[in-house]
Amino acid sequence: MAEHESLEFGKADFVLLDNVSLEEFMANLKLRFEKGRIYTYIGEVVVSVNPYRAMNIYGRDTIEQYKGRELYERPPHLFAIADAAYKAMKRRNKDTCIVISGESGAGKTEASKYIMQYIAAITNPSQRAEVERVKNMLLKSNCVLEAFGNAKTNRNDNSSRFGKYMDINFDFKGDPIGGHINNYLLEKSRVIFQQEGERSFHSFYQLVKGAPDAQLRSLHIQRDPTAYTYIKVGGQIKVLYHVQIKRDYYGWQGSRDLWHLGKIKPFDGDVTLIENSKLVSILGDLLSTKDENVEKALLYRTVATGRDVIDKQHTHQEASYGRDALAKAIYERLFCWIVGRINDIIEVKNYDVRVHGKNTVIGVLDIYGFEIFQNNSFEQFCINYCNEKLQQLFIQLVLKQEQEEYQREGIPWKHIDYFNNQIIVDLVEQQHKGIFAVLDEACMNVGKVTDEMFLQALNGKLAKHAHYTSRKLSPTDKNLEFDRDFRIRHYAGDVAYSVVGFIDKNKDTLFQDFKRLLYNSSNPVLKAMWPEGKLSITEVTKRPLTAATLFKNSMISLVENLASKEPYYVRCIKPNEVKSPLLFEHERCKHQVEYLGLLENVRVRRAGFANRQIYPRFLQRYKMISEFTWPNHDLPSDKEAVKRLLQGCGFEHDVAYGKTKVFIRTPRTIFSLEEQRAEMVKRIVLFLQKVWRGTLARMHYRRMRAALIIIRAYRRYKVKSYIREVNRRFRNVRGMKDHGKHVKWPTPPKVLRKFEEIFIQIYFRWWAWTLIKDLSPEQLVQIRAKVATLECLKGQRADLGLQRAWEGNYLVSKKDSPGTASSFTLISSDLQRKDKFMRVLFSCNVRKINRFNKAEDRALLITDRHLYKMDPVKQYKPMKSIPLYNVTGVSISPGKDQLVVFHTKDNRDLIVCLQGMVPAGDSRIGELVGTLLSHFKRFKPVRCLKSLSTLLFKSMLSVRFKKIFLKVSYAHQGCMYLLHLSKYSKDSNIMKYYCK
Repeated sequence: MAEHESLEFGKADFVLLDNVSLEEFMANLKLRFEKGRIYTYIGEVVVSVNPYRAMNIYGRDTIEQYKGRELYERPPHLFAIADAAYKAMKRRNKDTCIVISGESGAGKTEASKYIMQYIAAITNPSQRAEVERVKNMLLKSNCVLEAFGNAKTNRNDNSSRFGKYMDINFDFKGDPIGGHINNYLLEKSRVIFQQEGERSFHSFYQLVKGAPDAQLRSLHIQRDPTAYTYIKVGGQIKVLYHVQIKRDYYGWQGSRDLWHLGKIKPFDGDVTLIENSKLVSILGDLLSTKDENVEKALLYRTVATGRDVIDKQHTHQEASYGRDALAKAIYERLFCWIVGRINDIIEVKNYDVRVHGKNTVIGVLDIYGFEIFQNNSFEQFCINYCNEKLQQLFIQLVLKQEQEEYQREGIPWKHIDYFNNQIIVDLVEQQHKGIFAVLDEACMNVGKVTDEMFLQALNGKLAKHAHYTSRKLSPTDKNLEFDRDFRIRHYAGDVAYSVVGFIDKNKDTLFQDFKRLLYNSSNPVLKAMWPEGKLSITEVTKRPLTAATLFKNSMISLVENLASKEPYYVRCIKPNEVKSPLLFEHERCKHQVEYLGLLENVRVRRAGFANRQIYPRFLQRYKMISEFTWPNHDLPSDKEAVKRLLQGCGFEHDVAYGKTKVFIRTPRTIFSLEEQRAEMVKRIVLFLQKVWRGTLARMHYRRMRAALIIIRAYRRYKVKSYIREVNRRFRNVRGMKDHGKHVKWPTPPKVLRKFEEIFIQIYFRWWAWTLIKDLSPEQLVQIRAKVATLECLKGQRADLGLQRAWEGNYLVSKKDSPGTASSFTLISSDLQRKDKFMRVLFSCNVRKINRFNKAEDRALLITDRHLYKMDPVKQYKPMKSIPLYNVTGVSISPGKDQLVVFHTKDNRDLIVCLQGMVPAGDSRIGELVGTLLSHFKRFKPVRCLKSLSTLLFKSMLSVRFKKIFLKVSYAHQGCMYLLHLSKYSKDSNIMKYYCK
């Protein structure tokens, strides 16, 4: 059952018809043709209807769809039958053949090309040069044979006018290693005569239209084909298309003389002469022989009578006959020579069965189809006899195959009545009584024997035969002419033959003079074509076999060859006479169906069981229907599994079980199985989609998880490597002079860039701590003030006084107040007892600017509670006391001056200019600002910083970086002072100032 073929396209297999009748057969055939389905099965036979249009069903994609598949698994196609033949040959090591039959124009030659194309495409996957060469030669030989063996007829523009059987040899691996071509009955009479509207062989027109001018001149040929008698007889001169071929030089050379031979016309008189003697010279040149020898062979016949040899001159009729016989013989020998050359190239060489194994063969038979013309002569009689033989073989082999298969499988066989055309075959080929025997006897009789005498002999011997008649035997049949026609009731229909020319064509007489002429040619190709010409005139030769006998023997040999192989069939049908892709002529197609015996084939196939499949294949296709067989069965054998499946479906009464196959009687069972299978396939597809999507998701998850693990491992490796490198570089920083300041930090991975910043901050905190850890509390207070100044005024003033030690209480110093220091000490002590301040923050001589713009010397004392303005002249008597909490701000200028403005809540600002610096260039603005900022910021005690900084630096060296974050977070809570200090710790100069 072909897959993917719905009923809208009809039944893909005629065996599956509900009722086997000619009407249903034709209706199904027409429906499929109209739907573009040109192929249909009859079991293992392919019925092909010529579509008369190009179809995109032969490409590489289509080849892949049929490669290795069973017939019923894909829609009907030529590729399926080709693949079946190839598999049978390769699997069972058995020779097979594909027989292509049908009338002229039904598409037999195209079918053989596609079969060759498929076989060439599925073999040789490794593209070995020798096998490729053989395949190419097998394919390209078709073009050459078509050029020399095909012609335009009234029924087909590219009609094969010869029969061809090609054997393709394969080695034990299934690769083509060579081949051989046999040709049958070339219609050589077409060389000299064509029916109205037809043409001679393609090669003549291709030479005229395609050869270069220089070559035509060398052959003395004109470009105009109407100048030549032989090829204008049919009146169809226009070249409809060109068959592209690779022309062989000697092949063209062999036929070059035919152009001029037809123009030679002997004129009738007392002595027969040649009208145009120049043509004789041209023929002598082309045949590579002497002119006088050519003229003698055309006009005389050498006869040996005993010991005497005489030259007998031809009559006009004899000369014309000899000329035409020579033309036909030259072309036939040329064609056989071309086939021989192809065989020399493609045949298997140096093949030893013991070394290379047994080679097997696939045969492809493309032979002329049954023909019924207006005027049917000897050629049509032989062609139709050939089709009778092949039809008889077809029926016998089909019945034989069916019977043998039933016997092998142990199934009872039911006899089928069918038309046995053996009676017609015997009518033609039977010894002493057959038409060929009567024709040969007429040709061997001494004296003048005419075609009419041959017809009389037929009437005498075959008068009582049911399939033979003539006008003499049926006087009332006016479709037959007296003394000219006889009719045979073929299996394909009644055909009337004209006996005119039967005797001459059967004798196929070519005077020995022509054979000697061509054998003595200096052209080696022509010489090789005529080996019998070496006989001398007096040598007695055996009478050559007639054309009928030769053809009969070749047909018998062909049938025996086909019968020894496993046959596959392609039956071609021509849908109409006008080559239309849309027209289906019912009567014409019906006639072809009848004479091809297609309905009998269906009946034979349907006689017992319509369908049969081996158990594994049947299970593979239908096992999803039953729960006992899906997805796999646990029964003893596939046969038992098939039984269980069919019993579950209720079909056990419509089937039989063979040894290796299940046989199904009616098509309805197949349809029902297919419907159930189609329904289950949808569910299975959904299930598979679900499973597959889950599989894809899991695969994606595993890939992501694996990638994440790799990334984590890589990050961990990079982090550990970084921590180890930091540990290695900073391991001995305590013993270094600069405590590791010169050590270069390693480049961190991206994930640790933020972490590196924290590391560096921790390091510089530790580094700062190592510098300040031994300082006294007073020095630490001073450092706090300097840091506060730097935070507030860095970049605002050029000189902040960081380079010197800050004394704070300058009025106590003897440098600033050498004579009054003791007075200030007494006053400050009194103020301390009175105002209860803890310590003096800053004191200095200043110059005050009053509201009258007068400058006066004053002293400034700032304690942790008050700001005092004093008069140094009056023993530092306090003039003004401002609570420190009333001071809202301090303003200074960016210049070098020492001007300071103290802003108060009552807007009574105090403006002073610091003075009395020793040395005079010092600046105390920075010290004043820093002292006030340090006091107001109220830093926590320094006593905890030593142990904390040590803890931080040790944690930096820890390999377990997770703990570092915890330690850093903990340290950050109690290290505000150290953080401020570390901002400027990278500047070694500033740190020197801090540590003074």
